[in-house]
Parts: sequence; C-alpha cells; structure tokens
Amino acid sequence: MAKYRKKPVVIEAIQFNGNSNKKDIEAFVGRELKSELESETAYIAGQGAPIFSLLIETKEGIMKAFKGDYIIKEAFPTGDRDFYPCKPDIFEKTYELV
Repeated sequence: MAKYRKKPVVIEAIQFNGNSNKKDIEAFVGRELKSELESETAYIAGQGAPIFSLLIETKEGIMKAFKGDYIIKEAFPTGDRDFYPCKPDIFEKTYELV
C-alpha cells in the first residue's frame, strides 16, 4: 500500500480502479463496502463495462468513490469518519508520494 504526504501530515490512501480492487479497499477500511451501479448503458450497447461506485460512510453522510478516486484514511481518526474519497486531481495537488 502506498503512503502519501500532505505537507506536513502523512496519510494512507488507496486508489479505486473501478471495482477490481474492491476487496483491497475493503481490507484497507476494515469493513465490507457496498457498490452501486452508476451506468450500464455502454455495457448494454456492448461498448464497454458497467460503471460502479463504492459507497463510503463519512461524518457528512455516504459519499461515492468512482474509478480513479483515492480513498484516504484520516491522519487523526475521529471514530465517526475515518475514511473518505478524494478526486485524483485534488489528491495529486495536495499530496506527494513518500
């Protein structure tokens, strides 16, 4: 598992690759996560795979993680919101690989 640093805080994160690493993410967050089918239009048309999201429970409610999003473990867990998704462009501007 890669570690990333938010200046000056070090966090742990894993990138969601569209559902094939769901078990790895569940191991990272320590619980089973629900998936939601977002779009199957391309799949039905035979032009691509269905698009899934992962549902991540946070203090603000349930947030969706999509392919490419990072799942971040808070540096200072609060007990009610230890993990949350982050868009890759924001993640890459905020964190650097340690």
